[in-house]
Amino acid sequence: MKTADVLAQRLSLAGCRHAFGIPGGEVLTLLDGLRAADIRFVLAKHENAAGFMAEGTYHRTRAPGILLATIGPGAANCVNVAANALQDRVPLIILTGCVDAHEELTYTHQIMDHQALFRPVVKATFRMTAANVNVLADKAVAIALEGRPGPVHIDVPMGVADAACDEAAAVLQRPAAAVAPADGADLATARQWLAEAERPLMVAGLDILTDQAEATVRAFVERFSIPLITTYKGKGILPEDHALAMGGAGLSPLADGHLKALVEAADLVLLAGYDPIEMRSGWRDLWQPDTQRVVEFAAEANRHYMHQAGLSFVCPPGAALDRLADGVAPAETWPCGRPAEVKAALAASFGQGEDWGPTAVVEEVRAALPRDGLATVDSGAHRILLSQVYPCFEPAALTQSTGLCTMGCALPLAIGAKLASPERAVVAFTGDAGLLMVMGELATAAELGQAVVVVVFVDANLALIDLKQERMQLANVGVHMDAFDYAAVAEAMGGRGFTVTSRADLRVAMAEALAADRFSVIGCVIERQTYRNRL
Repeated sequence: MKTADVLAQRLSLAGCRHAFGIPGGEVLTLLDGLRAADIRFVLAKHENAAGFMAEGTYHRTRAPGILLATIGPGAANCVNVAANALQDRVPLIILTGCVDAHEELTYTHQIMDHQALFRPVVKATFRMTAANVNVLADKAVAIALEGRPGPVHIDVPMGVADAACDEAAAVLQRPAAAVAPADGADLATARQWLAEAERPLMVAGLDILTDQAEATVRAFVERFSIPLITTYKGKGILPEDHALAMGGAGLSPLADGHLKALVEAADLVLLAGYDPIEMRSGWRDLWQPDTQRVVEFAAEANRHYMHQAGLSFVCPPGAALDRLADGVAPAETWPCGRPAEVKAALAASFGQGEDWGPTAVVEEVRAALPRDGLATVDSGAHRILLSQVYPCFEPAALTQSTGLCTMGCALPLAIGAKLASPERAVVAFTGDAGLLMVMGELATAAELGQAVVVVVFVDANLALIDLKQERMQLANVGVHMDAFDYAAVAEAMGGRGFTVTSRADLRVAMAEALAADRFSVIGCVIERQTYRNRL
């Protein structure tokens, strides 16, 4: 066996079944090793998009995604998606090819220090050697998955990848699982606060998904009648048609106007797997531990200082909620009925029921999708709006970039999700600017024979930046673009194309797109200023 074969086998043992990227001469042995380990390689059109495809598979399989890139420009193209994986807690194994150390002494073409490049945006970076390849691979997977997940980089010299290796495949080693909070004064106080609370509220986030504790959260809030606010990436922890689900929060000032009042009225705030990296500055110090009872269960110690808590536990949030509930009797909560009022207000705050516009687009697409349909959304004004009005009924039903908020992610995320869950209907929501960044990946969808539906908000405008310029009383510069015929582009690239300007048109297009055997692009033409006063 070659060391590249051993590395690939270890990744396969970790559950990895897909890899994405663009090969070069320096990674051909790695590519062959992946093939031999039954890890399917998908040729993307850009390494950044390939990384988001890998993330898309992770949300369906829970196994780390694999991104493969060659030396120099290939590796450099991975930096954005590595940073996104770090901030969005995505376990991503980044494999880059490089020349051997003795070659670097006299050869400079495309040479750069890959480890120095990646070090600020990954949890760890390794340079592979011919010895202990299995240990290196196991460490990379463990680091990528432990605590808050994230990317790990492995630089693989050509000579090392091709070197003979006779290491036996040992049992895959995992780090010991973290434990729930132990009995003690702090846990006793937290239980007392829960027992005495009349207006308890929970804020849950991304770490609940990492902990796979959605069922625990649901059982807890139902037992104690606690309204639940989630971050955008936490949408679906509790089905959003549930009476206790308040929906997503963090980026919409309009939504925050309703939700912050609920937070301020709470006499107990429970933070369960909540990571404030997903929130904007309006959520800084929103709860006051000196006047409110606040209990935090976090995967890592609070070093961000975006909020504080009266009691803070560093532990898996799911197990912590089980421990907190132990011995506490449920009581009546929120006798004023405030959560129901807030939920009703949110259901009427974003243009719901409009004849045509971005909210109408979201409503029609959601109505056309089955309950278990999967969606992805790009960054921009449409993401903020969609995250408020698109209901999710399971975790990771709407995937997006929430920490880094990078553009161009929706289409590749959808391709990855469809590859891992081909039986599910998958829709990518994107602005026209975001689609233009990754238009080439429509070819990837065509080559894979995927029936992904791409819904494009066509307003020929960077709407969110346009609104910010307006609020700052600045001229509109650098935000307008031409409106292109996206339906024609889809047809030219082997898909189906539709241009719609009404709910009725969109209803027909969605029905045809969901029944198609290839990808579809639906260009939804909306007014340029349509997001004003609804974010």
